Amino acid sequence: MAYNADELRLMKGRTLIPMLTAYTSPVARCLERAGIPVLLVGDSVGMVEMGMTTTRDVTIEQMCYHVAAVRRGAPQTHVIGDMPYHADVDPDTALRNARLLLAAGADSVKLEGPKYDVIAHLVAQDIAVIGHTGLTPQTATSFKQVGRDRRDADRIIEEAIGIARAGAFMLVIEHTPAELAQVITQAIDIPTIGIGAGTTCDGQVMVINDIIGLGEYWPPFSKQYAYLGATIRDIASRFADDVRQRSFP
Repeated sequence: MAYNADELRLMKGRTLIPMLTAYTSPVARCLERAGIPVLLVGDSVGMVEMGMTTTRDVTIEQMCYHVAAVRRGAPQTHVIGDMPYHADVDPDTALRNARLLLAAGADSVKLEGPKYDVIAHLVAQDIAVIGHTGLTPQTATSFKQVGRDRRDADRIIEEAIGIARAGAFMLVIEHTPAELAQVITQAIDIPTIGIGAGTTCDGQVMVINDIIGLGEYWPPFSKQYAYLGATIRDIASRFADDVRQRSFP
């Protein structure tokens, strides 16, 4: 059975939490069989799978489509549905869209930024929420590391504490100095999940396409375990040669 929000929250200080994004049923099935306990259906799907230049163009309908696909592939894994841009502009709008993600198969939802009233409203309706601070792609003007100066670091710490107090059961910290992520991890009582935020968080998340090398551009904090893009090109080229030489099938 999939871990629930309370079980994941209790992992803080006990065991580190590996998390990966997933967008399709076959990949989700592979990740579940690999023992990944949490899958994030991120709005990153817009950029890494749909060819968009920003996550801001992803719709709630597209997110529900991918959540449903991942759920079918990983029925025994905790699945997080990302709230796309403007899907959580106020508590009531957020509640409607969160319920759509849950109906599609998500166990919890994730939203970006210090939306304390939205988080509290969703939690009051028994919806498990993951927060997200540091670099927040939906509103960022660049993808440079954030929190490097004292003022910005203090802002992010304040956001993290506020998100935890509002009722989130987990917090993603993206692209900050490792020292800042460590301060936040020690300051709040919910697990922190780092992405480009050093090794001291309570867990780590990465975009699946980045770590398997499926694409052409990857963030500076990505670790590639393979380069499947090159493998796919090689296979396609060999297939084309076989067709032209009448050796296929």
